[in-house]
Amino acid sequence: MPPARGDHEARRADVSEAVWRVLAAKGLGGLTLRAVAAEMDASTGLLTHYFPTKRALVRHALVVAEERTSAFARRTPEAEGLASLRAALLDVLPLTPGGAAMNRVWVSSWDASLADPELRANELARLERWRGRLRAHVVSARERGELPEETDADEVTASAAAFTHGLVVHALFDPDRFPPERQTALLDGFLRGITG
Repeated sequence: MPPARGDHEARRADVSEAVWRVLAAKGLGGLTLRAVAAEMDASTGLLTHYFPTKRALVRHALVVAEERTSAFARRTPEAEGLASLRAALLDVLPLTPGGAAMNRVWVSSWDASLADPELRANELARLERWRGRLRAHVVSARERGELPEETDADEVTASAAAFTHGLVVHALFDPDRFPPERQTALLDGFLRGITG
């Protein structure tokens, strides 16, 4: 007799939780059926029911990462404009253990996304959505007079996204030299630099 739907959904949630723990600890490169099975204290045979191939496992892992990212607690900005841009950029930085784990997952996923056209398209769409949210803050800052009238919102948005991702990479690889306080100070320096 097949398991009840509730049992199947509960097991799938358990699998997703184990996938996340492996991703957070080892990144996408360490994500294997064996590692997830060990995390669950289960057999790899059980997991092949959900993920018949490594590609299926990777795809699911990125869905889990997207769900975790969407559910991640966000800062409430003090105001619109630059304050909201600052809050959005701080939300991306690895300032906490949870933020570092989230960033390890995404940075480790870039290699797979570059190699797989579908994953690449998904990652590009994710980045475009993020830049779209940042752009709204930049436009608001320009309208509020916090940025010069001639500010090119697309250029500032691209610079902010590139700066923040670069800082993420440095903080992940060299956390002793890029602790949260320094990351925040560097971001604040960047924001002062774009105000003209």
